[in-house]
Amino acid sequence: MCPPASPTCRPLSSRAAAEALAGGCRVLVGASSWSARSLVEEGRFYPARTMRAAERLAYYAGRLPLAEAVATYRFPPTPELSRRWAEAAPRGFTLDLRAWSLLSGAPTWPESLWPDLQGQVRPSRREGAKLYRDRLPPEVVDECWARFRHAISPLVRSGALGTVIFCYPPWFLPRPEAQKELCSLAERMAGYKVGVELTGAAWFEGQACEETLGLLEELGLALVCRVEPCSAGQGGPVVAATSGLGLVRFMPPAGLLPYRFSDRELAAWLPTVRDLASCCDELHLLMDNSWRSDAVDNAEDLLELLVDRGVGQPTNR
Repeated sequence: MCPPASPTCRPLSSRAAAEALAGGCRVLVGASSWSARSLVEEGRFYPARTMRAAERLAYYAGRLPLAEAVATYRFPPTPELSRRWAEAAPRGFTLDLRAWSLLSGAPTWPESLWPDLQGQVRPSRREGAKLYRDRLPPEVVDECWARFRHAISPLVRSGALGTVIFCYPPWFLPRPEAQKELCSLAERMAGYKVGVELTGAAWFEGQACEETLGLLEELGLALVCRVEPCSAGQGGPVVAATSGLGLVRFMPPAGLLPYRFSDRELAAWLPTVRDLASCCDELHLLMDNSWRSDAVDNAEDLLELLVDRGVGQPTNR
């Protein structure tokens, strides 16, 4: 958790598309997906629709310093895919990654489970329904964790892996078993930067809010702050840093997609970004309005605003 502050900017050399740095905090801006279908097929960000996957990631990384891999929420990555991402990403580029849904207890596509483990699923759950973690034996769940960590190891070795973000379902509420789950997460992912996205509102209501922030801080887990354009300065969502890493996800208003943030809406969040940066070593700002070029354009808009309004300046990697 952090107190309000207004850090002094550190002047740095310029680069067209790079991270901003505020008061010693490395501030990275990016989009939730560089390869969404509407972005690739209908957006105007990439110079050609015929670019190969590796070419798209390399081009994206030349414009923005941060991206989030979201497809890994539905299907765990393979070591080969992680290796291709690591090879395509230039040095200094950061890739945040959403953890496979099974690991956070969320509904999971049954076909996303590795074929050799399919026989471990209870027969009544094999067809026509989502898979839940508690339908698997504990030793199979342990194996899933081990395979996931192995799959992302190429990104770890390359230095490209940023944060592994665990998105918990709305029914994951502040109860003793949920707190135990977060403690287990910290143990299973020791040595990684881990973000926790809590979608249940009860975590941030009344006394539970301080307890939530305190628990995450104690465990060294970064809170993913979910914000919307209309909530800046209105005492809306909780925005706090619970580790040396700050994470902010810019969400479109509920039910509004496509949605493109205006410069005025983005600028309204700059004081909060400045305050958050004052108590972080690194701050990731992710635009999650992924439709055509909206997210990547808004990420570039936000990066430009950070520089122009004195929150930070571009820097060479």
